[in-house]
Amino acid sequence: MSEIRGERVVLRPLEPRDHDALRAIRTTPEVARWWGPLEDDFPEGDYPDGTRLAVLVDGHVAGMVQYEEEADRSWRHADVDIFLAPDHHGAGLGTDAMRTVARYLVEERGHHRLTLSTSPDNAGAIRCYEKVGFTRIGIAHASERDPVTGTWNDELLMDLVALDGTLPT
Repeated sequence: MSEIRGERVVLRPLEPRDHDALRAIRTTPEVARWWGPLEDDFPEGDYPDGTRLAVLVDGHVAGMVQYEEEADRSWRHADVDIFLAPDHHGAGLGTDAMRTVARYLVEERGHHRLTLSTSPDNAGAIRCYEKVGFTRIGIAHASERDPVTGTWNDELLMDLVALDGTLPT
């Protein structure tokens, strides 16, 4: 895979030179709140069923998007996730990055359905996902354990369906 161009972002496979920037972004309070503590081997660690892409803005690492693809033809879909550095929040770059990866997964990889989950409290992310065309499916109650507090949290499940091979507008 080479670069995938959005309106204002470029997505490309991770390179070793991206690791320090991504680790720094992941440890900011605004990102760590939703992604949890940084794993020792992030981002080069094991992600066997998925693909991680750097989100570039003006040639600089601004975040990461990742996706996992279900290969079984009866269940074929992709699950996506994203984080951006706090100085890029609220500028439409997350929407551009999600729209870009969604377009790639639907048009190039042949998926008709994309899924994601997020905290019901993550209002900024939910707005971003809805702008791309994701809709709320429902709440998975007590489905994710907080790695810091040990409490069980709910997740909002969302999907985007493109049966005709085009994204919603």
